[in-house]
Amino acid sequence: MRAATGIEAEVEAWIAEYGDGLLRLCLLQLEDYALAEDAVQETFIRAYRAYEGFEGRSQVKTWLTAIALNVCRSMRRSAWRRRVVSLEEVPDLPAPPDGAEDYAVSNALLKLPPELREVILLHELQGMKLREIAEARRLPLATVSSRLRRAKARLRR
Repeated sequence: MRAATGIEAEVEAWIAEYGDGLLRLCLLQLEDYALAEDAVQETFIRAYRAYEGFEGRSQVKTWLTAIALNVCRSMRRSAWRRRVVSLEEVPDLPAPPDGAEDYAVSNALLKLPPELREVILLHELQGMKLREIAEARRLPLATVSSRLRRAKARLRR
């Protein structure tokens, strides 16, 4: 086994720090555990390949989240994905760090339209600020804010 280079060591640190959160995010986006694992793996592969181009204008978490959401979006669009996934196939969600997962909320999240689900997951699950979400998704801040309000209103119902 060879020693990890600087870039590889940094990516390994990102995997340790952000991997579980990205897996939860991808699982709630894709509604399929195996696809979510693939999406997280693809996220880190893309991050590794794009490492030299990362200018550090955003936080690493924001950058990785944007990559993960783009991967999920691509996977949702694929013809294969549209044929094989159903909500009944979703396994138990990995527990968040505090271990207090509310499955009723998770099920409600899965029923939200993707654009609303994305914003609420980034804000509540990933702890991102609205400005960070707007930057990661390349959306106006007002759009992110209104999507978050609509998502919360639907979840309350």
